Amino acid sequence: MSSESPLKIIYQDENFFAIDKPSGFFVHPPELSPYPVPKERICLWHLRKMFRKDVFPVHRLDAPTSGIVLFAMSRQDARELNFLFAERRMHKTYHAVVRGFVPASGSIDLPLEVDEGQSIVEAQTVFHSLAQVELPYAVGKKYPTSRYSLVQAHPVTGRWHQIRRHFDRIAHPLLGDIEHGDSHHNRFFRDTLNIKGLCLKATKIEMDSPWNGKPVVIEAPPCEKWDQIHKLFSWQPPT
Repeated sequence: MSSESPLKIIYQDENFFAIDKPSGFFVHPPELSPYPVPKERICLWHLRKMFRKDVFPVHRLDAPTSGIVLFAMSRQDARELNFLFAERRMHKTYHAVVRGFVPASGSIDLPLEVDEGQSIVEAQTVFHSLAQVELPYAVGKKYPTSRYSLVQAHPVTGRWHQIRRHFDRIAHPLLGDIEHGDSHHNRFFRDTLNIKGLCLKATKIEMDSPWNGKPVVIEAPPCEKWDQIHKLFSWQPPT
């Protein structure tokens, strides 16, 4: 792997590997982008250059979302891993910061639109509150303080912007979400707290290997932004 690459490989075996995708990178060239995306911002471009062969994305994260993305070494390997996703035997964990205090745990079972034709499909996100903080800042005109929750989310289904849309639907939008979020709180996080971008990270993937049946657990490494978020909430990941 090139030392100049912005992508970090955090797991690899003969069938697939995982990267820790930075925020702002696309997994593959976007199909409907209204503006051209430089190849240096596309994960596949970097990875095919590293491995000097085709590799195949198994799933994807939105460009603003950081964290674990899986790539297969062959089309057949990709099919094996896609089958785990289809059978809901690939367990994904995300961390997010949302506006307001959420319940200690819950399940968001709200159907979501999948296309411009407004087709509706089932969607479920299970979550747990990890920590909460109340800050002495009036963000907006309604309250004298501002409240936030650090949550752990598990998408049972895998819909477009599922976590972002689900929390917005229950009035707890993600911080830094320019499409579904609260612009006042986004600006506060960016300008006052110096926490920039979408506060959503894919932190863990768990599965049983389709090749040997052994459990595989992949965790994203620490990073400066999320260390800063953990400090804000006085919370430390379990060791």
